[in-house]
Amino acid sequence: MSFGVRIRLLAALAGLAAGLVAVVVAAVLLHRTLERPTATTNRVVGASTVSSRQNTVAPGFPAPPDGAVVYAREDGPDVLALGVAPRPGALLLQASVVDGQGHGVPRLRIVFTVRGERRAGIPCGAGCYRATVPLAATPDVVSLEVSRRAASTSWHVDLPAAWPPPDGAAILARAGRVWRSLRSLAYVERLASDWTDATTSTWRVAAPDRATYSIHGGGGAVVIGVRRWDRSTPGGRWVESPQSAPITQPVPFWAAVSNAHVLGTVTVSGRAAWLVSFFDPETPGWFEVTVEKRTGHTLVLRMFATAHFMHDVYRSFDSAPLIVPPS
Repeated sequence: MSFGVRIRLLAALAGLAAGLVAVVVAAVLLHRTLERPTATTNRVVGASTVSSRQNTVAPGFPAPPDGAVVYAREDGPDVLALGVAPRPGALLLQASVVDGQGHGVPRLRIVFTVRGERRAGIPCGAGCYRATVPLAATPDVVSLEVSRRAASTSWHVDLPAAWPPPDGAAILARAGRVWRSLRSLAYVERLASDWTDATTSTWRVAAPDRATYSIHGGGGAVVIGVRRWDRSTPGGRWVESPQSAPITQPVPFWAAVSNAHVLGTVTVSGRAAWLVSFFDPETPGWFEVTVEKRTGHTLVLRMFATAHFMHDVYRSFDSAPLIVPPS
């Protein structure tokens, strides 16, 4: 998992603690969190070139197979992901299971079912399980049964009506350009390290170097250029400190894109949008984003990565309230 992604969750959780130590820790973490990859690394690569990007994934990480349509979810503290790759007369299926330390989870029993055909997943590395299912008709649902010593998980994944689904790389390339061209943005974010613990925060970012967040029921921070202010409680005293280097905002959360496919179209608050899933080999993590067709704005983002389950809802594109020093 990338340092920036891991630090984002820690920053939010640090703000829940009381006392000056928590404020100082949150100050350091927020600065590191809000930095983003440079323009050279923050590029979109289509599924046709995914193999050349997957060398950025740590050896042994269960990245999806080339050309696979990807899905992911929380499974307790683990990420459970599915890759469905079209093959002549068949489907290549891969389940990826990653624990809270970023390691593939071994020795699981996984069974895939497609149109009544059941196949046991064969280990293909740590946390990687594959099967090939022969197919004579368009697939509609893939079901997974994941068996552990203490528990089991059943997951039913609806596949797109258009199979195989269209490539989504161009949509994400546009979404990235639009994101970086924004003057300001606001969003509400839910972060969790497992399904028993979650933190909700409200963020605003503004070009070129301003950001602020407040944790619901907790503290927050304001960053403006080379200055910053932090507090550990909603009504606490703001503590000013230097920002070691200016941040760059707004920028998208993903660093690279592979396995991008359009899962379908949706409507969000009356706005027509594409639903696109992809894998980011640099985080590494699985994403699902909702991109407005007319503007290219990212309306909703979900990410599943090591100990980091994120759900963001975006608003106030170029109209977020001005970020100013706290009074």
